[in-house]
Amino acid sequence: MLELEFTAADLARTRFALSPLWEVVASVRVLKRPAEHPLLRPWSALAGPALAASGVDWGLLSGLVPVPTRLIPGFVCPPPSTPVPDLGVELATLRATPPEAVREGVDALPAPRTAEIAALRENPGRELGRLADGIAHYWDVALAPHWPRIRTLLESDVLHRARRLAEGGTQRLFDDLDPQVSWEEGTLRLAHRHVSGVRGLGGRGLLLVPSAFIWPRIFSVTSLAGSGGQPALRYPPRAVGTLWQPAHTTPSEALAQVLGRSRATLLAELESPECTTELARRSGLSPGGVSQHLKLLHAAGLVSAHRAGHRVLYARTVRGEALLTG
Repeated sequence: MLELEFTAADLARTRFALSPLWEVVASVRVLKRPAEHPLLRPWSALAGPALAASGVDWGLLSGLVPVPTRLIPGFVCPPPSTPVPDLGVELATLRATPPEAVREGVDALPAPRTAEIAALRENPGRELGRLADGIAHYWDVALAPHWPRIRTLLESDVLHRARRLAEGGTQRLFDDLDPQVSWEEGTLRLAHRHVSGVRGLGGRGLLLVPSAFIWPRIFSVTSLAGSGGQPALRYPPRAVGTLWQPAHTTPSEALAQVLGRSRATLLAELESPECTTELARRSGLSPGGVSQHLKLLHAAGLVSAHRAGHRVLYARTVRGEALLTG
């Protein structure tokens, strides 16, 4: 059991944030042992083949996320500085990691270590750039097509927590955060697998990060002592089990009149990323017609396009998700 003691300063600095970079790190755990994550099987069944077809080199990233996971080096997933950072912002922080922090993180990894990990320790300046580039490519193929749905779920959880805080303060905020978390008289108790003891937060507060790829675990990723960063607790959001379930959404009549019925139908069909051929089969439209409609939806910012090998997958954007479900 890990116990975190809060002061008034810690409560004042406790905040929520999303982290695309952490979702990359957490998803690597899933792909390395997909059988252990049945809840995420629909995603891994899509992402694994897509990464293989794209030729993305994510070996260095994989080496930094050991499975079973006891420790992930803090520099791989630094605490986000804003509530909803862009992946590029987080990667800029990663690229700027001091060499001594990289070596400290690598030295804490269990042996044996790969040649890529050894090269990172030897030349952090060069290899951090390669790591960041690999993460960006991994994101484009494996996560970017799904990000609008993931982000909507995570933001919904943060709004729920904010309401709980407004209704009943810190006690109510933590009451239903996770079964492994409890709050009593200024102390947050975490049923942590590998860390125990009583620790203070040093006036830095706690960063709370909902994550779509860690259920049923919680993660305390950032070091609580000596790191200089804000301690972070990653936890599964509410309703995470519904994220990858097929849930066909029928466009409203009003939306069909505004967009046109075919385009509204295609937007509704994109519950998960899909190619033109499959969308044509499901919608009954011709492949050429689907392609033209998708170009218009893409130009309007309602869908995004992502290359996976020889195929182009289309997905709803945050704007498209809000238009369809709002």
